[in-house]
Amino acid sequence: MPPAKVGLSTSSVYPETTSSAFELARRLGYDGVELMVGIDPVAADIDAVEKLRDYHGVPVLSVHSPCLLITQRVWGTDPWAKLERSAEAAVRLGAPVVVVHPPFRWQRDYGRTFVAGVKRLNETTGVTFCVENMYPWRTPGGELKAYVPGWDPTQEDYSDLTLDFSHASTANQQSLELAKAWGSRLRHVHLTDGHGSMKDEHLVPGRGDQRAGEVLGFLAANDFDGHVVLEVNSRKSESRAQREADLAESLAFARLHLAAPVQAHYAVDSSGVTSAV
Repeated sequence: MPPAKVGLSTSSVYPETTSSAFELARRLGYDGVELMVGIDPVAADIDAVEKLRDYHGVPVLSVHSPCLLITQRVWGTDPWAKLERSAEAAVRLGAPVVVVHPPFRWQRDYGRTFVAGVKRLNETTGVTFCVENMYPWRTPGGELKAYVPGWDPTQEDYSDLTLDFSHASTANQQSLELAKAWGSRLRHVHLTDGHGSMKDEHLVPGRGDQRAGEVLGFLAANDFDGHVVLEVNSRKSESRAQREADLAESLAFARLHLAAPVQAHYAVDSSGVTSAV
């Protein structure tokens, strides 16, 4: 097994609470959680999150900064202050990674200095800021440029990246190709899936077009040592039991495909003589 840890995003249990995510992560056997700041009031209260971490004995592997449309006012409206606070929360919770989206196009000043600002935060906070791949907003009238400097971080000067399989699907990309192109810059994974819909689907891995198992196998073969965090949409689960079953299935999927195949270092011929390969 590679050293990658498998975590559960607190957003994967929505509309259940952050507290439920810690409970389910412990019971199902996840290695930790990713805190989606702003998913509920508790998620933005680091004192409360610290108590949940200690009570359940479940580490916080990463912090997702409040940069979604629905969390634009969580921790204020200054985007740089929100990232600084995300770093402070990560340090306090013992999480080495902060996940951040590129700025929206209407955040002009923020977008203008985003690449340099992320580099500065990586150098000064002691936390790794991993910029996440997004997707074009597709409308009947065409594509809308919603992010600056862009939704695809491949060509930007970011040292650390988060690969979200559902976002790749929505962008009509393949996660395996992105993982190969990014190389050592790939530090964090949002394990999910999609069917290439205009909507960001966040399906259970293996139920879409992203060949999620192959991507995990590629990471395992290359000794990926970042985090693989399940980030699925379970809002349509018909019951708590169904949500729990999907989260258990996803964890089993991750464990199975992160098991790197054994590479033999010798061969044996028909006479029983061994030789190096």
